Amino acid sequence: MNRKFAMQVISAVGAILMLVGTAKAEDKGVDWKALEAAKVSLGKGLAAAQAKGKPISGKFEMEDGKLQLSVYTASKGKFSEVIVDYTSGKISKNEQIKEGEDYSDSVAQSKVMAKAKRSLSAAVAKAVARNPGYRAVSVVPSSEQGKPVATVVLENSTGTKTVSEKLD
Repeated sequence: MNRKFAMQVISAVGAILMLVGTAKAEDKGVDWKALEAAKVSLGKGLAAAQAKGKPISGKFEMEDGKLQLSVYTASKGKFSEVIVDYTSGKISKNEQIKEGEDYSDSVAQSKVMAKAKRSLSAAVAKAVARNPGYRAVSVVPSSEQGKPVATVVLENSTGTKTVSEKLD
């Protein structure tokens, strides 16, 4: 197997894993009323988490019935889940990711973001600007045909939609 083919296979597997992760986030859903009350946007949460490393994905999620803003970051080969207070924009928790599905997702996301020329914050801002009335719920990078893209899940009071933004 040559190197180029191996990289294509790895990219394809990574893209599938990212799409599955996005589908899980959509299935679980975020309570619109809770999201509407959040004073901090996903883009601002990504910016706040940057103090702990390069953001490689981010999402609002319901954790134990409560809204949470979670950003995965990469720094010097290590990965962390940074919880950003969605009312103040301050970091409330920073936990290293060392194993399991979160670790493998972080490795794949970090590889995609290493090729990206645009930040996830820029992709989120563009997606929100193109879709008035929607808020970004999650952003996950993946590779499509060898190029980095961000899958952005948007939500408003009428429902959810998913858009793709180029990162190169």
